[in-house]
Amino acid sequence: MRILVIGSGAREHAILLALSQDPAVTALAVAPGNAGIAALAETLGVDAADPAAVVSAATNWAADLVVVGPEVPLVAGLGDALRAAGVACFGPTKAAAAIEGSKAFAKDVMAAAKVPTAHSEVVDNPAHLDAALGRFGPTWVVKDDGLAAGKGVVVTRDVDEARAHALTLLDGGHPVLLEEFLDGPEASLFCLVDGATVVPLLPAQDFKRVADGDTGPNTGGMGAYAPLPWADEGLVDRVVAEVVQPTVDELGRRGTPFSGLLYAGLALTEAGPQVIEFNCRFGDPETQAVLALLRTPLSTVLASVAAGTLADLPPLEWAPGAAVTVVIAAEGYPGRPRTGDVISGSEADGVLHAGTRRREDGAVVSSGGRVLSVVGTGADLAEARDDAYRRVAGVHITGSHHRGDIASAAVRGEVADPARSNV
Repeated sequence: MRILVIGSGAREHAILLALSQDPAVTALAVAPGNAGIAALAETLGVDAADPAAVVSAATNWAADLVVVGPEVPLVAGLGDALRAAGVACFGPTKAAAAIEGSKAFAKDVMAAAKVPTAHSEVVDNPAHLDAALGRFGPTWVVKDDGLAAGKGVVVTRDVDEARAHALTLLDGGHPVLLEEFLDGPEASLFCLVDGATVVPLLPAQDFKRVADGDTGPNTGGMGAYAPLPWADEGLVDRVVAEVVQPTVDELGRRGTPFSGLLYAGLALTEAGPQVIEFNCRFGDPETQAVLALLRTPLSTVLASVAAGTLADLPPLEWAPGAAVTVVIAAEGYPGRPRTGDVISGSEADGVLHAGTRRREDGAVVSSGGRVLSVVGTGADLAEARDDAYRRVAGVHITGSHHRGDIASAAVRGEVADPARSNV
């Protein structure tokens, strides 16, 4: 099987690494890729956000399957363009990708499907903002209604900070979603979906805040781990039954069936799991941890989704133990990142590239905010965490930063699922 992967981050590096170890895969290509991915796949100089260019590249390269990593091409309709050209695609249509592209659309779908989620309100006029803010709080959740790479959200107990963020979004022409704050540990569940059938992957937890102790601004994600040793044993089945399957069914009823990876971001509250957000693709950095444990050949999984034969897929096989991902970010991230710094240790095992490029002299240098994801595995979460941070210590980028507490609370037994606590 010849597989073309679209994207340039550590998520795509993790996907390609898994595919490179798959005996059914005969050739791999990536567009546009990065310095680390180039060692695994042929690099095609294509703008991932240009559907026509991607379709042309996929056709010329004779791809049997195109796997779309990031959300922007999917929301722009890349999945539709590929299918119209007769190219198999792992990723939803533009209409179905609106489950991530528009938070208001996602809320409407959830309301129709009776999926538990936070109460919310869309504000598109600054004149209505203060009255709307008064209907929320004392912890305010303010979100950009569109795509914001994980950085369009402010969660604060300061109403002035909430108002300032909302006005910034509104002044930029972006509707604002105000949302009820959901208390409880967060979890991410990736589900394979082929329009009707849902197959869950391992649950994970990611870390959005930039600094230890969940402090500082939100980012695209600073680390993750899988699975969740503290979760109730029925969590995955419950989320599929109460959240994912009803959402998939509702999208089908609307004539916009979802095919690809549906990612449910959840808050595990006293009342049960509630949806914080849906994404229409593999999440980053959770993918790096989840795929490190997958033993079923990834090509088989992705191809069955694209072909609509997920119901015939045998149960997924997983390695025992756990995996932990730690993101190494450039100085300045999540603001304007410093780039061009030489990276040492970037070619070691367990190091996945995101914001990297290779200079003409052969040196690998930073080229973005989240530069690397470092993945460790072990017999349990404590071992996986130790392995990840041992690998992090072997990497050096001037001015870089990373969180030192990824999975630490879970290892110490300080995270609890209310469903388990109430048993």
